Amino acid sequence: MTTMRESNLPNLIHRGKVRDTHDLGEGMLLMVATDRVSAFDVVLPTAIPDKGAVLCQMSAFWFEQTGHIVANHLIDMASSRSDLSLPVELARRSMVVKKAERIDVECVVRGYITGSAWAEYRRTGTVSGHSMPSGMREGDRFPDPLFTPTTKAEVGHDENMSFQDVADMVGMETAQRLSDISKALYSHAHGLALDRGIIIADTKMEFGFIDGHLTLIDELLTPDSSRFWDASGYEPGKSQPNFDKQVVRDWLNAEGWDHEPPAPHLPDDVVQMTRRRYLEAHQRLTGKALA
Repeated sequence: MTTMRESNLPNLIHRGKVRDTHDLGEGMLLMVATDRVSAFDVVLPTAIPDKGAVLCQMSAFWFEQTGHIVANHLIDMASSRSDLSLPVELARRSMVVKKAERIDVECVVRGYITGSAWAEYRRTGTVSGHSMPSGMREGDRFPDPLFTPTTKAEVGHDENMSFQDVADMVGMETAQRLSDISKALYSHAHGLALDRGIIIADTKMEFGFIDGHLTLIDELLTPDSSRFWDASGYEPGKSQPNFDKQVVRDWLNAEGWDHEPPAPHLPDDVVQMTRRRYLEAHQRLTGKALA
């Protein structure tokens, strides 16, 4: 199977961990989701076939499902724009979006205790600095979703931020809106996904300003930005069956990697398992096969 690690188009203005962004002029960008995969904030040398198309098409699905909560930056899917004259493999993983003034905060919402939140809780009894009840098990659901923002690091690891840190950066009113909107998006998506057999354990979102209006940007509720668990196998205190890149994280940890560059190459079985899980998440949530 072929993979796309770079877009190789003109007018590149940003190359992130996964996305390549190109200037189309007139306030528009072409955002290409490549098949690159990152883990622990490091881009791996191995790509995952079809991953970029899943991210692009699933984000478009969620943008449509959540437009009543907050505006987003999507203009069109690139595959519907004949004027761009893009090859099919590039178009299926790209979207045309509005330029935004990005807010440098990862808006993380946690519905269940897992990942770094579980690690912190085991050390200190807190999550993002907030005291939690004793006796929680890994995978337990929080009574209410938690807003646990982090910095958005272009290089290196994201760092936890307090709500006051966010307020100091963007002002109290905007910080409160980021928290409220992020939790509303999570809660709406959690209910929809649960009806389709998937638990969204946690997710992260990004926002910016377009013409002075707070706007949802980048990707939304994908297997890259979220933990997706199989609801039928959910059991707190045990490892959860998942439809995200947890298999990649687990393999890297089992290999003893220290989470610092360079990362090791993924074996083919891990690549294929990750691809299958991304495709199944897309099928379950959108109800459609990947285009």
